[in-house]
Amino acid sequence: MNLSRNSISLRKAFAAAAALACLLPAASLHAQRLPSTVVPTHYALTLTPDLKAAAFTGVETIDVSLKQPASSITLNAVEIAFQSVTITANGKTQTASVSLDKAAEQATFTVPGTLLAGRATLTIHYTGILNNELRGFYLSKTAHRNYAVTQFESTDARRAFPSFDEPAFKAAFDVSLIIDSGDTAISNGPIVSDTPGPGTARHTLRFLTTPKMSTYLVAFLVGDFQCTSGQQDGVAIRVCATPDKVAFTPYGVDVAKYVLHYYNTYFGIPYPLKKLDLIALPDFEAGAMENFGAITYRETDLLLDPRTASIGAKKDVAEVIAHEMAHQWFGDLVTMQWWNNVWLNEGFATWMENKPVAAMHPEWNIDQDVAAGMDNTLNLDAQPTTRAIRAKADTREEIEQMFDGISYGKASDVLLMVENYVGPETFRKGVHNYLAAHLYANATAEDFWNAQAAASRKPVDKIMDSFVAQPGVPILTIAELENLNVAVAQKRFFLSPSIQPDPAQKWTLPVCFKTGATGNDQTCEVLTPSSTSLKIPPSGLFFANAGGKGYYRSAYPAGVYANLVAHVETGLTPTERISLLGDEWAQLRANKVPAGEYLDLVAAVKADPNAAVISSALGGVSAIHARVAASPEEKAALSSWIRKNFSPQYAKLGAPSASNTPNTRELRASLFGVLGYYGKDPAVLAQAHEIAEKYVADQASVDPTLGQTALAIAARNGDAALFDQLQKIYETSTNPEFQIGALRLLAQFENPQLAQRSLDYAISGKVRSQDAAIQLAIALQIDATRDMAWKYIQSHWDTIHGLLTPELGNILVGSTGAFCSADARDDVLQFFANHKVSSAEQAAKHAIERIDGCIELRNLQQPRLKSWLAAQPE
Repeated sequence: MNLSRNSISLRKAFAAAAALACLLPAASLHAQRLPSTVVPTHYALTLTPDLKAAAFTGVETIDVSLKQPASSITLNAVEIAFQSVTITANGKTQTASVSLDKAAEQATFTVPGTLLAGRATLTIHYTGILNNELRGFYLSKTAHRNYAVTQFESTDARRAFPSFDEPAFKAAFDVSLIIDSGDTAISNGPIVSDTPGPGTARHTLRFLTTPKMSTYLVAFLVGDFQCTSGQQDGVAIRVCATPDKVAFTPYGVDVAKYVLHYYNTYFGIPYPLKKLDLIALPDFEAGAMENFGAITYRETDLLLDPRTASIGAKKDVAEVIAHEMAHQWFGDLVTMQWWNNVWLNEGFATWMENKPVAAMHPEWNIDQDVAAGMDNTLNLDAQPTTRAIRAKADTREEIEQMFDGISYGKASDVLLMVENYVGPETFRKGVHNYLAAHLYANATAEDFWNAQAAASRKPVDKIMDSFVAQPGVPILTIAELENLNVAVAQKRFFLSPSIQPDPAQKWTLPVCFKTGATGNDQTCEVLTPSSTSLKIPPSGLFFANAGGKGYYRSAYPAGVYANLVAHVETGLTPTERISLLGDEWAQLRANKVPAGEYLDLVAAVKADPNAAVISSALGGVSAIHARVAASPEEKAALSSWIRKNFSPQYAKLGAPSASNTPNTRELRASLFGVLGYYGKDPAVLAQAHEIAEKYVADQASVDPTLGQTALAIAARNGDAALFDQLQKIYETSTNPEFQIGALRLLAQFENPQLAQRSLDYAISGKVRSQDAAIQLAIALQIDATRDMAWKYIQSHWDTIHGLLTPELGNILVGSTGAFCSADARDDVLQFFANHKVSSAEQAAKHAIERIDGCIELRNLQQPRLKSWLAAQPE
């Protein structure tokens, strides 16, 4: 599964929480594992959905193997009404009674006589509901009609069919759907028959038997989907959408074709199914879901018009496609044994998604985006509350909270570090061996790192165990350089200087030193808990994180750091500059250096030609503006410094041109954005309104990457006429990027009357439930609207709580971390103590920690910033 780009990235724009959660009754805290004495081997499902009545009927047979005699069989079921259940074994069919355990989400079938060990077949007739909760078998709606679609990860297949709903219970599936004659359907396999009836108004679609797979990967979708088709390596590929959006599907076909061939070659294991469908759904909670052969997406994560799409949107769609397709191997073909190792799915897919996209579009500088993403994850993992990559996940709530920045980001970054250490080809061989050993089966973390240790003959098992089993980030304190050795001390790093780490916590990790001009010129040494020094290269610029691929922070002696700053543009690669900027920000946050020292480093890279480097540098500048500078005078002085340093850089780029590279377009937009948002540059503000007007009138008339940035600046300062325009775009446009972009901007208007309109609109019913809380979360991120938004949330809580989906609950709760005062912290703490949001426990803790962190940061750094600003030349 891919966290929605609204949440992964509310990572880029609004820093909201990315962890998934589930809003469920407290009873589900007692969810239980199924016994291992009954193992399913095959399901046959025939489902008849009624889209108007929002209900369905099901007829199901499950072939099972009993390991020992029994008189009952227990499986998972939620919101299922059983009509009849029989169990056939040893030539005898018995009618079973049904008892339900709602708290455990289980049903037990009991028969009068004993079932002998061996094979048995369950036959179940039942009914269910097509819910509005974006999970299980649910309704998705457009203005024209209803669709019936599925989302089963992690534990919601049981809402569509009684099942052994745990990842280790793999089985084959035969799916048939009885649907309205004018509709079609999509499932994991291709359609093998389409027959009229039953009745004159329906037809029955039967799909090819699937390979063995986990229940959470089953999918069936019913409606009038239309598709664009392609073919690659003998596999039929389709990208499908509702009829009004099918024009936005060809881009996805092109990406999927490239990625499929890349993965077939990289893994050395061909994609195992005959077809691959990618389907955009109007209502979808996450970003995407890797159902085997039938991947589902939010519309914004699959559909776009390449003529008018921003560079960021093209990257995002390509990466989400690549992420979910990687899951066809990591997760679908080979599945983690249990949810505590979900990183084996998500970390791998996050690490892997970058490879085909970088190969397909080298001009996108994906490696720099990866470095910036690692920096964000290092900060996430340095908060007071974090967790190990592998953690306890027994209940539904615990399972859902595993889908966070640790399983995705940290796990991916650790894999990148290990790959860099052993070498890409050796690592690829280890990946192949791991997959080949567990095809159509389940695996553990130990299975993976043992395969890598065997392939590389290096201590990969010790390194990965060190990072998977314990939480947090190591910081390496480098001593003065002496000959060919350097003393290195390691400890756990916290952003807050008030937290003292446990001195016993240490890691085994590869430390790669720079030896040449590129990120690949390196020599690596393994630092162990008992190590006190490492060998270093004989000459050249000393940098202890070659390529910026190590999952650790570095702290250098003053002289070494000064030398790095002096040669930052000539001696370091772009990814290494991003790493150095991140390390310096971490030192600032931990109060080891003053804010001015970080801003001096930013000034040293201000002319950098790489968009990701400038974006990383400006991320720290914007944080200082928002969370350190407290008075209007300080903010004005910092705005002046921004204009002085970055207005000339923006001017150097000149006017947008069709010949501009993607990097130049993103660089221009980043500089334009910081000058408009924080620099308050009058010329940029005026230009923003001009560009925004053109962009709204005709998206193709301006560079869309710049157009979207200009429109965002214009919205911050916008009037009712612009608000009305954006609202109309949201309600009438069929282009998902333009449509949802307009919706998001409604939440950024700072005019109080328009901010109030935006809040009212978010919960009016005109905004999909998958988007409503995001609108409120955006308003919480903006200084001018934060207090208004929080009061609104409190006074409309019952309505808002009813709109929350699992992911959105965490995003909304996490976004309250934008406050920066003790009074606001206490208010947030008290409110959520009295208004629980199930599974948002970690998000609530992180929010309070962010507020406390901001208070601490401001108290420590504001006086230092004030002095530095006063010393700046006019």
